Amino acid sequence: MTNLDIAQSAELRPISEIIRDSGLGFEDYEPLGHYKAKLTQAAVSRLSQTKRGKLILVTAINPTPAGEGKTTVTIGLAQGLAKIGKVSIPATREPALGPIFGVKGGACGGGYSQVLPMEDINLFFTGDFPAITAAHNLLSAMLDAHLQHGNELQIDTRAALWPRTIDMNDRSLREIVVGLGSGNGVVREDGFVITPASEIMAILCLSTSITDLKERLGNIVVGRNMKRAPVFARDLRANGVMAALLATALRPNLVQTMEGGLALVHGGPFGNIAHGCSSIVGTQSALGLADFVVTEAGFGADLGAEKFLNIVCPRLGYGPDAIVLVATVRALQHHGGGDLNLGYQNLKRHIRHLSQYGPPVVVAINQRAEDSLDDHQFLIERCAEDGITAITANPWNGGGAGCEALAQHVATATETPSPFASLYQASDPIEAKLQALVEKVYGGIGVELSDKAKKDATWLQKHGFAELPICVAKTQYSVSDDPTLLNAPEGFNLHVRELRLSAGAGFIIAVCGDILLMPGLGKAPSAFNIDIDAEGKITGLF
Repeated sequence: MTNLDIAQSAELRPISEIIRDSGLGFEDYEPLGHYKAKLTQAAVSRLSQTKRGKLILVTAINPTPAGEGKTTVTIGLAQGLAKIGKVSIPATREPALGPIFGVKGGACGGGYSQVLPMEDINLFFTGDFPAITAAHNLLSAMLDAHLQHGNELQIDTRAALWPRTIDMNDRSLREIVVGLGSGNGVVREDGFVITPASEIMAILCLSTSITDLKERLGNIVVGRNMKRAPVFARDLRANGVMAALLATALRPNLVQTMEGGLALVHGGPFGNIAHGCSSIVGTQSALGLADFVVTEAGFGADLGAEKFLNIVCPRLGYGPDAIVLVATVRALQHHGGGDLNLGYQNLKRHIRHLSQYGPPVVVAINQRAEDSLDDHQFLIERCAEDGITAITANPWNGGGAGCEALAQHVATATETPSPFASLYQASDPIEAKLQALVEKVYGGIGVELSDKAKKDATWLQKHGFAELPICVAKTQYSVSDDPTLLNAPEGFNLHVRELRLSAGAGFIIAVCGDILLMPGLGKAPSAFNIDIDAEGKITGLF
C-alpha cells in the first residue's frame, strides 16, 4: 500500500474528541471542519506559560534525495511513547506546495506513522501559507507604492530590495523586471522566493506572541537608502497590517496521528535556507499539554538540528531533553560508496556534533523493508563502541508498536537532567561564529569569505547586527558546502558567498554554494501523478 492508501484507510476521529481527550476545553480551540482546528490565542498564551513536558528533538544524518524518514520517526516515536503510557504530542512543520509538486513530496510522515488528514495537510491545510504569502507580498506592494509616490526614504533602487513570494517551484520568477509600462511604478530588477524561504515564514515560527510578531515584522530590512543605512518595514508603516494578516496563522494547528493522538503541525521554513523547524508557539503549547513533545529539525543535523540548538533554543530559553539521530542503512551505504563500515563515518560525524550540546543522543535506525538485520546489528555495535545507544525502529510498518523500544530508551534517557549549551556566544564576531560551526559541526578547518561577504560583514557590524546568530544556507547532501563531498570529509573550508540579513527573524544567513531561494520543476515532476476522481478522492500524493 502507498502512503496515501494507508492514510485514506485510517479511521479518523473528530478533532473535537481528540482535543477533549487532551484536556482542553471548547473555548481553547476553533474547529475548522471535522478533523482540523486551531488553538485560540488565549489557549496559546496560557499553555506557553506552562511547561509540563520534556522536549525531544529528532534529526538525521545527511540524507539521500529520498530522505531518511525523519518525520516518520518523529510521529512513530510520539505514538510509541503513548504505547508505553506517556502523554505525547508530535510537533512538526507544515508541508509546502512546491516540494509536493516537485520531487520531495509532502511532510506528513509515512506508512502507519502519519499525521492526518494527510490530503488536507499537504494541500493548503488551514491557510497559513497563503496568509504568509499575502503578508510578504503586501510589503512588496507597499514598498513599490512608496517608490512610486516620491521615495521619501531615499531607498536605493539599484541595491537589492525586498522580493516577492509564491508557494510554487517556478524558476522563471527567480529574476524579473517590474514597473514596465507607463504609470506602473519604478522600473527595477526584482524576483520571487518560494514561501518557505520567505523571511515572514521564519518570523512566524520564531515569534512568541502577536506583539513579538509585530515587532519582528517591523524589523525587516526592505532595502538601503542612499547612505547605505538600512530601511525597515516599520518605516513603510507596514508591520501593523502585516501582523493583522498573520494573527490567525500564528495560532498552532491541531490534527491527529494515525493512532488517534493529538498532533500540532505549524510553520514550515526550509532547513537548508532558513532554520527548518516548526514554530516556537507550537512547541511551547504542546509542552503545556504533554509529558513528551517530539519535534523535528529539517534535513541533516548539520542544518536543522544545528539551527534548532543555536537559534531556536536561545529563544525558547532551554534545550531538548534528548536528541534522536535518525539513520538508514541505505543512506550510510550511499555515503560509503556501498561500504556500510565506511559510511558509518557520516553517522559518527553527526554523533560527535550533537554530543557537544549536553542532552543525551540516541540513534534510531529507521528500518526499511530491504534492510539486513546483520547491518542493523553492525550499526548498533559500532555506536556502542562510540558510547551511543542505537535502537532499530520500524515506524512505517509498525506505527507506535514499531517504536516502543526507542520510546522506552528515550524516556529513560530523559530522567537525568542534562545541561545545555549552544556552540557560540552572541557576542562572538561573525567569523568566529562561522569558524565554530565549521570546526564543531561540519568537521572542517576554516572559513573563506568572498569579497562581497567581507563587505557584508563590515556593514552588519557597522549597523549593529553582528550579534545575531548565524543561519548557514548550504547543501543538505554533505556536511560541507560541496554536495559531492559525501560521508565525513576532512580538511575542507566553508566558502561563504554572501551574508544576508534577516533582521526580523533575528539571524544572519551565510549563503554557501549554489543555494536557490526559488526551486524549479523537473522534467517529470510529482505533479504528473496527482489526480482526483469524480467522487473527490485524491490520488498520487506521497
